[in-house]
Amino acid sequence: MSFDLNSLLRPHIVNLQPYTSARDEYTGKEGVFLDANENPYGSITDQDFNRYPDPYQSELKEKIAAIKDVKPSQIFLGNGSDEAIDLLFRAFCNPGVDNVILLPPTYGMYEVSASINDVAVKKVPLTTDFQLQTDLIFEAINDKTKIIFVCSPNNPSGNKVKRSDVLLLLKHFKGLVVVDEAYIDFNDEPSFTNHLKDFPNLLVMQTFSKAWGLASLRIGMAFASEQLIKILNRIKPPYNISGLTQDTVLAAIDKQEKVESMIQKILDERDFLEKHLLEIDAVQKIHPSQANFLLVKVPAANQVYEQLIENKIIVRNRAKVQLCENCLRISVGTRDENKAFIKALKAILD
Repeated sequence: MSFDLNSLLRPHIVNLQPYTSARDEYTGKEGVFLDANENPYGSITDQDFNRYPDPYQSELKEKIAAIKDVKPSQIFLGNGSDEAIDLLFRAFCNPGVDNVILLPPTYGMYEVSASINDVAVKKVPLTTDFQLQTDLIFEAINDKTKIIFVCSPNNPSGNKVKRSDVLLLLKHFKGLVVVDEAYIDFNDEPSFTNHLKDFPNLLVMQTFSKAWGLASLRIGMAFASEQLIKILNRIKPPYNISGLTQDTVLAAIDKQEKVESMIQKILDERDFLEKHLLEIDAVQKIHPSQANFLLVKVPAANQVYEQLIENKIIVRNRAKVQLCENCLRISVGTRDENKAFIKALKAILD
C-alpha cells in the first residue's frame, strides 16, 4: 500500500510556519540570555525556574530512545497522551468533513477530542470478547476516514487485541492507525514500535502515567515516522513539557529496576485480586486482563458502585458502557487496598 502523509494532512498544515521560540534559535546552555524576556534574577522559589525549557525535550528523548529502541527523531512528547490525540485531529481531520473510526468500548478521550474538533466518529463495536471486527471496520472506511484508533491492551476491558488484526489494518488502510499502548508494560507481547520501520501510517502511544507512577507529571509519548513526528512538533505549543517535568523524568529513567519491581508487584496483586474475586459467588465474570486493572461483572453494578463509595472505596463504574453492562473496572491497588476492596465487596454482595 502506498502511503502519502502530505495527502492525508489538512492542506493548510502542509505549509504551516510554526511559532519560533527563543530556544529554537539558540539551543546552547551557556551564554548571556537576553532573548526571551525572562527574569534574570532567578525565581521566587528555592530552585530556579526562570528560564524556558527545551521546546523539543532533546536530552529526554535521547534517553527514551535508548530504552524504547527507536530514534529520538521518532518521538513526540506531550502533555499526557491526550495532547497527541488532539494534535492528530488538528493535523489530519478537516472539521465537519472528515471522520475517524473508534472501536468501543474504548478510551473515552478519542471521542471527546473528535467532538471538540468537530470531527465525525464512526463506531465499530468490538466483539463480545473485545476483539476487532476487521470486516466491519473496512466496510466503515470511506474516502474521508483519516484515523483508526486501536487501544491495546484495551481500556476498559484490559485485554490485548489480536496482533494480526492490527497488522491487517496497517497493510490495507490508507490513513493513520493509532495504537494506544498505555498499558503495554503489563502486557506479555512486544510493542508495536517494532513495526515503525514497516508502516509509515503507524503511530504508537505510550505513557509514563501507569507503570512508571508519574501520572501527576502528565507526560505521554508518541512514536512514529520522523516525517509524522515533525508534523506534531510543528503544531504543538512551543513549551508543552515543563522543565521540571523533563528533569524529573530524566532522573526517573535511570531507575529501571524499580519500575520492573513495581510492575511485578502490580501483576502479583492483579492475580491476588482475581483469585479472591473468583471466591465470591455473586461475581459473574472477570474479564482476562493484560493491564493494571480488572473488568468485573456483578449484579446491579450501579448499586454496588454506590455502596462501595459509601465505604470510601472508589472504583470505575462502566455499567453504561457498550459491552460492559453491569461491569466495574477495578484498578490494582496495594495488598491492603485490595483486601479492603474484597472485604467491602463481599459484604455488599453476600
